[in-house]
Formats: sequence, structure tokens, C-alpha cells
Amino acid sequence: MVRVHFILGCTAGGKGAVGRELARRTGGHVISVDSMKVYRRMDIGTAKPTPAQRAEIPHHCIDIVEPSESFSVARYLQCADQAIARVAAGGAVVLAVGGTALYIKALSEGLFEGPGADPAIRARLRARARKEGLAALHAELGRVDPHAAGRIHPNDEKRIIRALEVFELTGRPISRLQRQWDARRRRYECVFIGLRRSRQDTNRRINARVKRMIEMGLREEVATLLAEPKGLSPQAAQALGYAEMIRHLRGQCSLEEAVEQIKINTRQFAKQQRTWFRRFADVHWIDVAEDDSVEKTADAAMRFVQGS
Repeated sequence: MVRVHFILGCTAGGKGAVGRELARRTGGHVISVDSMKVYRRMDIGTAKPTPAQRAEIPHHCIDIVEPSESFSVARYLQCADQAIARVAAGGAVVLAVGGTALYIKALSEGLFEGPGADPAIRARLRARARKEGLAALHAELGRVDPHAAGRIHPNDEKRIIRALEVFELTGRPISRLQRQWDARRRRYECVFIGLRRSRQDTNRRINARVKRMIEMGLREEVATLLAEPKGLSPQAAQALGYAEMIRHLRGQCSLEEAVEQIKINTRQFAKQQRTWFRRFADVHWIDVAEDDSVEKTADAAMRFVQGS
């Protein structure tokens, strides 16, 4: 069975830098496990590796779809499986690096299918979202399935509607059905290495990252994407940093308000990631101090890579 080393943790936690350092030391390849890095030209807001970094270290599952297109977990799984097969066939170490918990679960345990889609239910829920606001649907999800509501972002219309659809079709919370998925056998020989920082340090790093993204031209990047003939798909437009900047560009808030909301929403996302990651029982957690270097963290991670 192919061995896959997962480098996971909260947003802005340094996963990418550590993953690249591990790749340098092992001659490995990085498989991105990020639901937004799949979109071309969405570079600054998704904190993609730079062209120079990608020239040095082979990266996969990045820039594989247009921002105007929808993207699914199933499509990601197909891309990642193909990349892992190629890397493993060449004898290189596979490093799955990212923080999209749903993709990590799918890649390691398989895809949760659930009941088939019901177009009528979905159309009705979308109409309610437009009329009542997505927050009302998220609140309803909180009443019928608090576990799912706790891990689904309030702006994630697709997953909110899917969770409500499953509840309406089956009478059971999607979180309860997914426990059956949790019991599946692993698809790969998985080694989970988690980077864990204090909340204060995570928040500081989030604020610094948002500041850096603005300085790098996030506003201009979003404006350029919106000006493209096909624009952004609803899924891409919900990405952190993009949704808030779109509101600013449409005159719904000032730049300062958009920046502050990006920080708030990213901190909320980090909290949801921590909740998700608690479901992984076999993670080798590395506690990273604020002043720890990438090299020191990679030293700690290498023990698990070599020991596996």
C-alpha cells in the first residue's frame, strides 16, 4: 500500500513551508490538500506557493480548474489519486499538505456519498437563501444538526444546502451518517503529522498574512477575476478573502471593513479546523512555538516521516 504523509493544521500555521522543507530533505513531492488552490489565478488570497517554489519542489493539485467552474470533492480525489500514483511509481515520498479537512478525510478514508441529490429540494433551499439570507439556513442547520453546523462555514452555501437536503431526505443528520464513513478502512498507509500553535499565535499569524495579502494586491487580483468574461463561480466567490473583497468592490463596505472581516472570518475558519482535526485520533501533533524556525519544526516532523 502506498504511504502518504499528511501535513495538516490550521490556516496560516506554516504547513506549506514545512512541507516544502520536508520535500527538500526527502526528495518528495507535495500534493496540495486545499479546496481553493485548485483555482487558476486565485493566487494571493489562497497563499499559493510562488512560481520559484513550485519550480524547486514538484507540487500537484494546484491550478487545475478555472475560477468560473464548480469543483467537487470527487473531482479532487480523482486528481489527487492520479498524482499520488505517479509520484509513488517514481519512488518519491508523498507529502499531502493542506488544511481542507473534508479533502483530508476523503483522500485518507474515501468519499462520503450519502443520498442522491434532489433538485427540487435544492432549488427551494437556494431560493430561501436568496430571500432569507444564508445565515437563516445555517441557523436552521444548527437546530437539526449542530455538529455539522459547527464545522460548516456560515458562508458555505453548497455544504449548508447539502446538509439540510440530507436531513430532509433521510430524517437523520448528515454528521451521524458520516460516522459510517469514518469507520471505513484507509485508502493509503497514512501518516498524519499535525502542526499545532496557540490560538494567540495563530491569530497573530492570520492578521500578518491578511496584511501581506493586501500589500501584495489582493484587491486588484479579485477585481481582475471579476472582470473576466465568465467571472467567479459561486464556490470560488465564497473563498476567504475573495467573498469579503467582492463586497468591497461592489460598494457594500469599505476596504478597511473588508480587511477586518477577512481577519474575523479566517479566525472563525481556524476554529472550525481545530474542531475537525479533533476527529483524527492518530495525528502526531507537533506543538510549534511562536519563535520556532521552519527547520526546527521540520526536524520534529522528520522523525515521523523516517519512523513510518
